[in-house]
Amino acid sequence: MSPSIPPGSSASLGAGLDFDHVTVDDVSRHFGRRRAVAHVSFVAARGSIIGLLGPNGAGKSTLLAMLATLLRPSGGSIRYGTMQATGAPPALRGRIGVLGHDLFLYPELTARENLGFFAGLYGRRDADAAARAALTRAGLADRGDDLVASFSRGMRQRVALERALIHEPRLVLLDEPFTGLDEASTAALVARLRGLRESGAAIVLATHDLDVADGLLDEAIFLRDGRMVESLSRPEGLRTAYRRAMTGPIRS
Repeated sequence: MSPSIPPGSSASLGAGLDFDHVTVDDVSRHFGRRRAVAHVSFVAARGSIIGLLGPNGAGKSTLLAMLATLLRPSGGSIRYGTMQATGAPPALRGRIGVLGHDLFLYPELTARENLGFFAGLYGRRDADAAARAALTRAGLADRGDDLVASFSRGMRQRVALERALIHEPRLVLLDEPFTGLDEASTAALVARLRGLRESGAAIVLATHDLDVADGLLDEAIFLRDGRMVESLSRPEGLRTAYRRAMTGPIRS
């Protein structure tokens, strides 16, 4: 996936599309004979943060790719409000923001140029103003004219998050967003996620950082070998719950 063609680049066409929840209904995904995800169900409602927790290979990234409409389920369905993912118009992607392992920033451009470029792709009318506002939210207003190549990992992560949010998506998908961040950058990201939840976004994130996720999630979904082992609402003591989920029986 190229940074010049992000998953939500049709936002200007999708402004009229909206939904207040996303339903994952008995979703499976196979790659040949390999089962990546099997019979997973949950609902991500607006104003909530859902955590996908599990070891490498548990199916977290595959689930996020299906939610982003980048992969089709092999079985089951994903609905955005009443819209089926398989039959929805391409403009649905304009309501989805994605931050994956690759940050999809141009290091030879400044932070402001990066955000302005993506704001234009997403159909923002005043791309430069949108970029300046995003830099302020990221706490980087004074570094907007510096090259991204000169930024620390945490600073690049903050710019990349604003890149994923520049079109004000309804559904926000984050794959290991805390990886490589120092304490200050992690705290800033947590605060930004809480603000997104308050604004009515539905957030689904995959993470190994249980200490950071503890107290942040509205629901924790534990995955093992592609299956949902357990789900907890308003979870506390995630490390204990994680150990229990990873050693207990898998749902049939």
